[in-house]
Amino acid sequence: MCGIVGLFLKDASLEPHLGAMLTEMLITMTDRGPDSAGIAIYSGAGEGRAKITVQSAHPGREFAKLDADLKDAIGQPVLMLVKDTHAVLEVPLDQLEAARSALSHLRPTVKVMSAGESIEIFKEVGLPKDVAARFGLSKMHGTHGIGHTRMATESAVTTMGAHPFSTGSDQCLVHNGSLSNHNGVRRELKRLGMTFETENDTEVGAAFISHKIQSGDTLGHALEATLTDLDGFFTFVVGTKNGFGVVRDPIACKPAVMAETDQYVAFGSEYRALVNLPGIEGARVWEPEPATVYFWER
Repeated sequence: MCGIVGLFLKDASLEPHLGAMLTEMLITMTDRGPDSAGIAIYSGAGEGRAKITVQSAHPGREFAKLDADLKDAIGQPVLMLVKDTHAVLEVPLDQLEAARSALSHLRPTVKVMSAGESIEIFKEVGLPKDVAARFGLSKMHGTHGIGHTRMATESAVTTMGAHPFSTGSDQCLVHNGSLSNHNGVRRELKRLGMTFETENDTEVGAAFISHKIQSGDTLGHALEATLTDLDGFFTFVVGTKNGFGVVRDPIACKPAVMAETDQYVAFGSEYRALVNLPGIEGARVWEPEPATVYFWER
């Protein structure tokens, strides 16, 4: 049992409040997942810039002069903002892959949480309210975001086991449920060139969708493919640079509710995660249908 929240803003005036709204939604789902929590926020780095969010168990030591070391490695300016155990590194977009490669040599034990033009991911072990406070989530702004509170059932409670999982540029996924064929899908995706950091089944779901998109599928088509190629019980909420998508397996035993107004589209594992959103009393509220893809893109 885990908790999922998501918010896709249509109204730009709400963008400064995205973090605050998502934080409240996330904390409301604490009893569905008290062991770890995470959130993905989409906000642009600026024209020609990209962001790499990294995590370290020893940030004081490993983040020291990381920006300077990375600048020396790629020969371009690097900006760094440290947030507790995470740091957001801003680099020129055309140096994104070079920067990721350099990081693996400069700080081999630092973990990359996400990379792309818009995405930042922050996740850690602990109660959702504590994780949110550590990273100052309530003060973050952006266009859309997704969050997750985890109750581990099949793997260890670790930072890397927390959601969201990001396996492609500006892509991430959160999941409530369990995939029964993840080992076979992982083997096939590895054969096709995908890499994995954990044994978590959710990372397989994320990599499956990333591979579909990298192969030329739209977000909608990638989500549709999960219904035929992935077995088990799942509710997926997916973020991309310009989009937000939801899909539930054909049985749909995991709870889910959505709401849409002229200002936003929202997702929650339960309605109580949505009750304090602005204008919720006038929203169209519904339970997503089984084996049905919902997605919104700019």
